Amino acid sequence: MLLAIDCGNTNTVFSIWDGEKFLCTMRTSTHHARTADAYFTWFSTLLEHYGIDPEITEVIISSTVPRVVFNLRVFSDQFFGCRPLVVGKPDCLLPVMPRVDEGTIVGPDRLVNTAAAFDRHGGNVVVVDFGTATNFDVVAEDGAYVGGVIAPGVNLSLEALHNGAAALPHVDISQPEHVIGTNTVACIQSGVFWGYTGLIEGITNRIKTEYGKPMKVVGTGGLAPLFAAAENLFDVIEDDLTMHGLIVIHEHNKKNG
Repeated sequence: MLLAIDCGNTNTVFSIWDGEKFLCTMRTSTHHARTADAYFTWFSTLLEHYGIDPEITEVIISSTVPRVVFNLRVFSDQFFGCRPLVVGKPDCLLPVMPRVDEGTIVGPDRLVNTAAAFDRHGGNVVVVDFGTATNFDVVAEDGAYVGGVIAPGVNLSLEALHNGAAALPHVDISQPEHVIGTNTVACIQSGVFWGYTGLIEGITNRIKTEYGKPMKVVGTGGLAPLFAAAENLFDVIEDDLTMHGLIVIHEHNKKNG
């Protein structure tokens, strides 16, 4: 079986793929100092909870935090006896190479989302990924990543507002009942929610205009359903897009590696 690991700036997700479906998905906070033993203790405890005893033979990793990769390599080697495939490294083949400025290093998360979006929807796609940052990834007709946009993430903006303004509380993101808030919390929620709604709509429209072809907009990440419920921002929501991309890249490497 394949263990797919998606390590973001905030959370790390482990999913077990049996060749046809994901058996389970587990989430933990990202911490560069977490050792291989600590990963395995957490991992094996949750497997016992789910009643799963998988035979992991392969591992693929996408990590936006370079410092965690070493311990995940040790984790893979020590407990599963395999060398993990790490997206973005020279030995990891991509279905289509990105077309960006020379010398640019494209984030592994963007490469993985590109592969997944093309596999499921074909080319001419904008992927909007809600994470620590809000990424807009443009997938060309042939499946190549050709650029995009990086904006501050929703929760990052809320935290910055709280930390930078002493009188403003930390609030959770939700759709407010009214645009005009009548208390501080409602004002902040309105500003962030409708502000990001306008940001998503405005950037995707500008991308479509500049790209010059009809494009499908795919939303992914934890907050995508929240924003989709308010406005017609996305053509489709994919909650497992990144994990699917890891499977696509792994299978491509098995066939062509």
